[in-house]
Amino acid sequence: MTDAATHIEPTATHEPVHTRAIIIGTGFSGLGMAIKLQQQGVDFVILEKAGDIGGTWRDNSYPGCACDIPSHLYSFSFEPKPDWKNPFSYQPEIWDYLKGVTEKYGLRRYVEFDSLVDRGHWDEDEHRWHVFTTDGREFIGQFLISGAGALHIPSIPDIEGRDEFHGPAFHSAQWDHSVDLTGKRVAMIGTGASAIQIVPEIVGQVGELQLYQRTPPWVVPRSNPDLPVALRRAMATVPGLRALVRLAIYWGQESLAIGMTKRPNLLKFIEAYCKYNIRRSVKDRELRRKLIPNYRIGCKRILNSSTYYRAVADPKTELVTEHIARITRDGIVTADGKERPVDVIVYGTGFHVTDSYTYVQIKGRNGEDLVDRWNREGIGAHRGITVANMPNLFFLLGPNTGLGHNSVVFMIESQIHYIADAIKKCDKMGAQALAPTRAAQDKFNDDLQRRLGPSVWNTGGCSSWYLDEHGKNTVLWGGYTWEYWRQTRSVRSDEYEFFGVGAGSGANRRPAALRG
Repeated sequence: MTDAATHIEPTATHEPVHTRAIIIGTGFSGLGMAIKLQQQGVDFVILEKAGDIGGTWRDNSYPGCACDIPSHLYSFSFEPKPDWKNPFSYQPEIWDYLKGVTEKYGLRRYVEFDSLVDRGHWDEDEHRWHVFTTDGREFIGQFLISGAGALHIPSIPDIEGRDEFHGPAFHSAQWDHSVDLTGKRVAMIGTGASAIQIVPEIVGQVGELQLYQRTPPWVVPRSNPDLPVALRRAMATVPGLRALVRLAIYWGQESLAIGMTKRPNLLKFIEAYCKYNIRRSVKDRELRRKLIPNYRIGCKRILNSSTYYRAVADPKTELVTEHIARITRDGIVTADGKERPVDVIVYGTGFHVTDSYTYVQIKGRNGEDLVDRWNREGIGAHRGITVANMPNLFFLLGPNTGLGHNSVVFMIESQIHYIADAIKKCDKMGAQALAPTRAAQDKFNDDLQRRLGPSVWNTGGCSSWYLDEHGKNTVLWGGYTWEYWRQTRSVRSDEYEFFGVGAGSGANRRPAALRG
């Protein structure tokens, strides 16, 4: 099938678009998968809900937005960038990197923009997925690959009176750049990863900053200077230097897994350093008390900043630890009855993570609803990628493949390799589809949850978005990333059941609409 055939424009009557693979999303996952399929000669279309590529690095454009993993590791291994400007890249440069990758591999012609996926169902007779967007268009493909991730649906707390507020109010992932914060009374609700970066950036601009904290985070000092031009030039020209730096960063990050997954007590050394940093940055004893967490570091996401505590200690900042009771037309009322006047509210309250799967209806074999199953049993997938009774459905950064210590791009590339191998296996066997056996999926997840038992996320004394409503960790990988890499080198046929064997390989079985 030619590129032109792959990218058929829907007609006014919404004729279905036929292709072999349907990819959802254009972040690191979707773009990386598209490049692999392109190299493998598999036709595909990419469905993107927004008007441009980039995923989370398109959506999050708030002041100070940056990555907390070193740049040379938070990028594709097959598409290195030697001239990153900072050790930890800022959002504009990462977004530019993704746009550059898109242009280099000519991926825009495969993308259907402004195409929010609403539902999809598996047709057992056709061995095809029928996927629908909210505007009624239909896409039919043999393989359905979700690169949507979990950090893309903003979570805004249902606070009484929230809609009554008369001033600008927005989530950090939907930053309103038309709002001038100069001299304004700004309320920052939340002290997570986004707030840690936003607060130091805006404290010098605003007239007053109210920082509403429910639970203090652990913040590790981290400087992020501009890298010297000579070093950036050397990374581009000295043979092997860039690969060596990437390898050193990888193993440095990987060493944290020992404390997080096996020996949480080892993390006390990092806690001591963080407490020292609080003491040297914040002189007020009562304020220091409010900023020191009472749970083990790593239990929640570890944050990085050398400027956050100074910003909290700024005379213009008030750290509010009282529970928010309600929002009024002009301000915020806390549980102690005090009302603080506010001009602008920023919600740094994270994303729908453990329930993100509920926003798309997926029905597999015999019409089984994936949302219903996961609501009933809890989220689970085989190696975080495939799901029993859901043929040819693949997740990138699916259940239990997020990380608390290393680069998720490493995990994404491992999963891309695995999915590509699954497609090869189908074609080699003359099969139309595959899905993991329930026994293989259950064994994988039972072993994983057993490994997560002693981890800091389960024993650290906190509640976090890593855990679902039952206290089960359905987000993070429970070991070393190299172990995951090893497990996803190839698809084990004995862990899968194959469908439509002998019906002709997917490569040769074209939809009728595209034969000729």
